[in-house]
Amino acid sequence: MPDKHDRYENPLITRYSSPRMSELWSPQRKFSTWRRLWVALAEAESELGLPISAEQIEQLEARVDDIDFDAVRRYEERLRHDVMAHVHAYGDAAPKAKAIIHLGATSCFVTDNADVILLREALAMIRDRVVAVIDRLADFAAEYRDLPCLGFTHLQPAQPTTVGKRACLWAYDLVLDLAEIEHRLAALKARGPKGTTGTQASFLRLFDGDHEKVRRLERLVCEKIGFDDSYAVTGQTYPRKIDSQVLGVLSGVAQSAHKAATDLRILAHRKELEEPFEKEQIGSSAMAYKRNPMRSERICSLARFVISLESSPAATLSTQWFERTLDDSANRRLVLPQAFLATDAVLILYQNVASGLVVYPKLIAAHLEAELPFMATEDILMAAVAAGGDRQALHERIRRHSQAAAAVVKQEGGHNDLLERLSGDEAFARVDLAAVLDPAQFVGRAPQQVDEFIAEVVDPIRAKYPDALGGEAKVEV
Repeated sequence: MPDKHDRYENPLITRYSSPRMSELWSPQRKFSTWRRLWVALAEAESELGLPISAEQIEQLEARVDDIDFDAVRRYEERLRHDVMAHVHAYGDAAPKAKAIIHLGATSCFVTDNADVILLREALAMIRDRVVAVIDRLADFAAEYRDLPCLGFTHLQPAQPTTVGKRACLWAYDLVLDLAEIEHRLAALKARGPKGTTGTQASFLRLFDGDHEKVRRLERLVCEKIGFDDSYAVTGQTYPRKIDSQVLGVLSGVAQSAHKAATDLRILAHRKELEEPFEKEQIGSSAMAYKRNPMRSERICSLARFVISLESSPAATLSTQWFERTLDDSANRRLVLPQAFLATDAVLILYQNVASGLVVYPKLIAAHLEAELPFMATEDILMAAVAAGGDRQALHERIRRHSQAAAAVVKQEGGHNDLLERLSGDEAFARVDLAAVLDPAQFVGRAPQQVDEFIAEVVDPIRAKYPDALGGEAKVEV
């Protein structure tokens, strides 16, 4: 037997995603779902009068999870058809029902209805992980709601904000993603028993031309597999537009996570914030002192992969000629599971990071202090005018002092001495520069915006999804 280490293993399963998401996309879950669909079809057909006995259905139900994968493999090697391989293996396991398995159905009855079932469950798992990250970011935002820090536009110092308000920006991106996930979950429907090209011709023949029975069959099957409705019209498959829409949602989550993780990497560079760093963690094999933001970097790496996958369903949708072509199959086997596995991994990391962010207020204050005098010049000007000064003359003095202070910083590597220059200028003698330069005066409503965001946006989400809160997102490797 070959050593297990001499074959490629998917790192999304062995390193990054959760066991629960891996199990969802496993062969066992997929093919057990196929069998449940065959049971649902047989039950519905029996209830509508086809000669399918209770004993046959009971035998099918008894062997739903008991799959002989070796037998399936042998059948597929001979038949070159995966669905028929499973039909034959299921028939061997339930011989009394062998003759009625898959009656009237095409392969996409099991493949596509199973995929929609798995998509729905996987989306619900992603939804809960998104909620958990929003919850952790909101806790962090509340704790640092009023800690002033430099804001940045164009990656250049700009009007101050607070650490908590910035975390709300990260959380709100996920709130918008959550709304998209909820919409897609609500819109998912079953494919139902639509037949080979979506016309239900085979079922119409089974029921001797009784259109109403075919309609009832579709409703019954949908109910039995947990859906209220099916897609109004299909070709052989459910509309591949659905895959494109779902991957758009996952890409959106990945985009949000990538943006936040990039911000954290920059803040780690500035030594203002750090992600969790464990006691025996090694940052660099060469530079022992380093505390690299490896979790945020991994978020970006995996998120980039998810974003890249969005193009495949779009291309598949656009090339599904007429009622369907089979060039979707191999692509979907790769893209759908891996997109969910990678998104799951991204959110595990994101929750872990958000739960253990380390803040360095003194460095944040030092960086703010170095830039704040320039940003405060308008307030200083207004205060000096209010004290009786000439606005135009004062503006010119501030301009000259600012340029001189900037030259010291940029050309000499010195500290920003604008405040000292203004203190020594008699034109500003009546201005309380310390009061004007209080950082809290420059953050506007940032602390109140944090409070309002949590109360009006986050708390309703927490109330809606209480089971998604709490728990630990452990990073295994």
